[in-house]
Amino acid sequence: MQNDVAATIQCSNQACKAINNDTDKYCQQCGMPLTKRYLWAVGAGTTLKVGDMVQSRYLLIGDRIFLDTLPINPPETRSSDISYDIKPYLRLVPYRLHIPQVYAQIPADKEPESTKILLLEDTAIYGVGEIAGQLMPQLSTVWKDATSLRQLHWLWQIAGLWQPLCAEGVASSLLDEELVRVEASIIRLLQLRLDFAGMPPTLAQLGELWHQRIAQAKPTIREYLEQLCYGLMMGEISHPDDLVISLEKALADCGKSLSYNLTTSTLTDKGPSRQRNEDACFPPSGTTTTVEKSAPIASTLTIVCDGIGGHEGGNVASNLAIETISEQVKQLILAEPENSENSLIGALEQATHAANDRISDRNDSEDRTGRQRMGTTLVMALAHQQQMYLTHVGDSRAYLITRTGCHQITLDDDVAAREVRLGYSLYSTAILAPSSGSLIQALGMNLVLHPTVNRFILDEDCVFLLCSDGLSDYDRVEQHWDTEILPILEGKTQVAEVTARLVEIANTHNGHDNVTVGVIHYKGNFVEPPSPLNHSLALFAPSPAEETIAEALPHTPEPIIELPATIPTVQVTTTKNSTPKTIIAGLILLLGLGGVAYLFIGPLQNLWKPKVSSTITTTEPGFSPEVDLKSVFQIKKPVGVTVSQIDGLSLRQKPETNSKAVVGIFAGSIVQVAERVTTLDRQKWLLLKVCARQTPGQDLSGWIPETEIVAAVEKAPANTCFVSSNTPQSPANTPGVELPK
Repeated sequence: MQNDVAATIQCSNQACKAINNDTDKYCQQCGMPLTKRYLWAVGAGTTLKVGDMVQSRYLLIGDRIFLDTLPINPPETRSSDISYDIKPYLRLVPYRLHIPQVYAQIPADKEPESTKILLLEDTAIYGVGEIAGQLMPQLSTVWKDATSLRQLHWLWQIAGLWQPLCAEGVASSLLDEELVRVEASIIRLLQLRLDFAGMPPTLAQLGELWHQRIAQAKPTIREYLEQLCYGLMMGEISHPDDLVISLEKALADCGKSLSYNLTTSTLTDKGPSRQRNEDACFPPSGTTTTVEKSAPIASTLTIVCDGIGGHEGGNVASNLAIETISEQVKQLILAEPENSENSLIGALEQATHAANDRISDRNDSEDRTGRQRMGTTLVMALAHQQQMYLTHVGDSRAYLITRTGCHQITLDDDVAAREVRLGYSLYSTAILAPSSGSLIQALGMNLVLHPTVNRFILDEDCVFLLCSDGLSDYDRVEQHWDTEILPILEGKTQVAEVTARLVEIANTHNGHDNVTVGVIHYKGNFVEPPSPLNHSLALFAPSPAEETIAEALPHTPEPIIELPATIPTVQVTTTKNSTPKTIIAGLILLLGLGGVAYLFIGPLQNLWKPKVSSTITTTEPGFSPEVDLKSVFQIKKPVGVTVSQIDGLSLRQKPETNSKAVVGIFAGSIVQVAERVTTLDRQKWLLLKVCARQTPGQDLSGWIPETEIVAAVEKAPANTCFVSSNTPQSPANTPGVELPK
């Protein structure tokens, strides 16, 4: 909670920089809204007390909560400061609606010089109003008061985060109730926590945690959740994609009781300093429409494009994109009457590629090369049922505005964002580079295009803002959302009035570029369904074609470089005419082509190696000849090991030097191998279960390096032990293990 601490805060206006009281909302000299950035501290303990200032700028206003009193100055962080515990935050930046980002590092108070404290921004701390500077509530504390739709929505977000967090070695964050918080309908993590010994938790553990919430779930979904948790704990739902699909089915069924309307307004202007307008929008500029849930889906499409190429044709490119995409989306949606989630995503991607091809063909036909080629950015929104689909290319942006916050929900396709996404730099550092704002892709400029399609569940009244950089530059949206856009949700103003006001702000406070704005106000009304959801929705039954793919391409986490911008959507991997035989034939062909390519590429492999995540943990299907799954051994000499996590590596110590032993097994005990994994340091670990002992004492079963157990065992008599491995114990739950803070 924010304390009554006297402090000052500097104006972020470069032409002003006046000093104001931290209680002021606007600069007393220039009238600009003051930037108040609340930061969460992670790292070594300090002896600081509320009211202390660190590095002459960070004011401690509460327990581990700082206020940056000099937001105009970039933090002092070097690329060499990017350590292993920072990289997961950076590589997960496309999920920053749910996951905080590292803002700065500061030395710990009275600690060794090498010890640092991370300051996180965009975390689970309220930023406006009377609750500014206070932590958002834990999911566990607000669960019982939520609607069935919101309860499912929360679980869906966690399910979607599971796989990307596993890939970065931080999925255990989702099992820590202290870290999982909510901002109304949005799941927000307070910070990330490294998985123990580099080994991710299991979906069975997630099912056990969710099972504890069934008693306080709404009656409508209680039976469904019971079946869902059972499937997770018993291994029937064994992959995050299956879990996401199950929850999406439940959300669709529950969403039948939802009614809503959308009011959309668009406006574009050339601005005070440009001779022509290279931006374009759909519906046409000056249009305001209101549609209900039952309206045709094509009527909910909103597009903003910002042309690239100046007098060479930026306006041509933006208008070609609008014309092509609006027509393509209309035709593709009409051709798919069921409008499933995957068909809509495919339609939006196909429409985007069609626009890219049309602009590229126009460039080629006019012999445009290099900087003469015209192109355009793109951001568009399409609403269907209780979902909003956002498609994005370039640096035009989409924002989500709720009653408690303003969130940028697209990630610019520029050099700075790429540096962060690859784990090379903090964003506050990356944007200082001369080429940080250079685009890495736009329609018409790239032969290979990678549009981002995000999907959001509409669970509370909100506003989506689409805009070109004529408005978003210099943080104008972040500065004015609460005074200009929030009144829509409070019923104090109309959408068309806000759209015009935002264009005026862009022209007055920026004025260096064209500006285009699209404002979408969602207003919903949900009533609990009259009958419970069918518990069979919790069961995942893949089609024969999907089963064939699953067998040929097992679900193993892969290194992630280009991440989706928000909760991942399950993609359809086969067409309606696909058969197992054609799939297998295709796989064989791909393998053959891969072998041929290797003959040519092999000699070059040492010249260039892609950078991959170093925190991936893989589970192996088989073992070496000496050790096999469910192998039974007799301990011939006592073994003991303690595991700690330092710098992401697994270190071993003898039990006598550390009283917290993970494994301590007496000579003569019979043990069985329940599971085996390979950690990030490429060490093989065995999960042992004690079946019987021949000497008095208490064995501690758990994880142990394979190299140590092989040297300490001999083959046990047959039929002496059997241990089920359906729900193996995780190192995180092994007796005596302390999880890193």
